[in-house]
Amino acid sequence: MKKTDQMSFFDAPVESPSDPEAIAQTLAQHPDFRVLRRLVPHSDYGPVNGQATRRVIVLDTETTGLDSKLESIIELAMLSVLVDTATGLPVGPVTIYESFEDPGKPIPAQITEITGIDDNMVKGLRIDDDAVTALVQHADLIVAHNAGFDRPFVEARLPVFAGKAWACSFMGIDWKKEGSGSAKLEFLASERGWFYDAHRAQVDCHALLQVLASPLADGQTGLSRLLAGANQTRYKLCATGAPFEAKDKLKARGYRWDGEGRVWWCSLGSDALLDAECAWLRAEVYGQRSARVQLEALDSLVQFSSRSGLLKERAV
Repeated sequence: MKKTDQMSFFDAPVESPSDPEAIAQTLAQHPDFRVLRRLVPHSDYGPVNGQATRRVIVLDTETTGLDSKLESIIELAMLSVLVDTATGLPVGPVTIYESFEDPGKPIPAQITEITGIDDNMVKGLRIDDDAVTALVQHADLIVAHNAGFDRPFVEARLPVFAGKAWACSFMGIDWKKEGSGSAKLEFLASERGWFYDAHRAQVDCHALLQVLASPLADGQTGLSRLLAGANQTRYKLCATGAPFEAKDKLKARGYRWDGEGRVWWCSLGSDALLDAECAWLRAEVYGQRSARVQLEALDSLVQFSSRSGLLKERAV
């Protein structure tokens, strides 16, 4: 671009030199700039006109550490909202619950550094069990961006969560196939033109809800995709008895090594994917010889929890 072209672009008139939105719109028209706006939480997504809906709770926690058996929740946030099943869009008011909880021990310094939550902020506070139970009882689906982390924590603290269907927006949507460079929530929000102060539970929930209300490559919203998949059984497939020399193939395929069980395993989201994976194992790992693999069937009531699913074997 020639200097005169640059000047003519930046000299384009705006309503006021101090008007940030006018400046942002001007910059957004230039190919060398990308504008991010602070994410604004929505308290109401518009009228409900009698359409078919399902109630979704978007949930996030902050905790004293990673192990749900040893660590505790220090912040819980939930957004409860109706989702139009035809459009996949939120409708109506958003019910918000947020609370700190005193873990009964000092919050590690690295957790305070990440979350900004310190001992003084949680001292003497406790999650309202009755309020959370009343909100969760009406939900059709609980969504978290890392449900494998959040679900064990909240189930250990509040049993009502164990009886609800769960979905994971991190694992339940193939973000790479959708064209995203990362499945991290901050990155997904950034791709859609938003930034926000991450690692606090409520704003993370608002960011996730707005990301999931955005269209995917096929025009569906992320909420539609997760609701549609809520009734599907996910399988944990263990390649039992796989020969040692197949380890590189399995690792390249996305299998993970279970050191305790000494077996390679993967997670599959449908019967069709399970059938295809068993065919691949037979051809590429077991050399067409007779073999049996172990399956753990995980429906949405068990997925991402610390509870086991139905165990069985299958010939490949």
